[in-house]
Amino acid sequence: MTRLAPLDREDLPQFEDRFKKMEENIGYVPETLFLLGRRPAVLASFLDMMLAVWNDGTVDSGLKSLVGMISSQAAGCRYCEAHQAFRAAQLGTSEEKLADLWEFETSPAFSEAERAALRLARDSSVLPNLVTPEHFEELARYYSADEVVELMSVISAFGFLNRWNDSLATTLEPVPTAFASRVLGPDWNPGRHAPAADA
Repeated sequence: MTRLAPLDREDLPQFEDRFKKMEENIGYVPETLFLLGRRPAVLASFLDMMLAVWNDGTVDSGLKSLVGMISSQAAGCRYCEAHQAFRAAQLGTSEEKLADLWEFETSPAFSEAERAALRLARDSSVLPNLVTPEHFEELARYYSADEVVELMSVISAFGFLNRWNDSLATTLEPVPTAFASRVLGPDWNPGRHAPAADA
């Protein structure tokens, strides 16, 4: 159960157009936005940043979702992990690939280019940071410098989101909860992000 009370959607009429677009794109509005809405300027800046992170550049959107997902797995944030698993599936990633994500180093479902990006995401999302010059040597085989910045932007955005949602125990919405419970294996559960009745 969320540790601070989120605002109601009606409390944020200035964002209604953006909320509607989000519902059209992913099917729901994440509760985290109703928490960020307690500081409308922060919410507005966050939404603008996330639009740029997702829409600017040439890295495949499905890979960006996998990068966000493994960053969240490494950080232990079930909220963001479930969101990105659901989004990756919406973008065409197979459920088998999602279930195998943590095993990307050995799973035949992943290309070497994907492994390089996912390795960066995993190793930069733990403390202490495990990224070395070798990560960037490997990335340079598959990605331009601009694309590496694009990948790092996704990873860094999830650094914020993982800390925000795990600290506040943001309640995970029904849609990504049901998807993650079905796809990510029998041991997956929302943990601190479960609704109060389930916690």
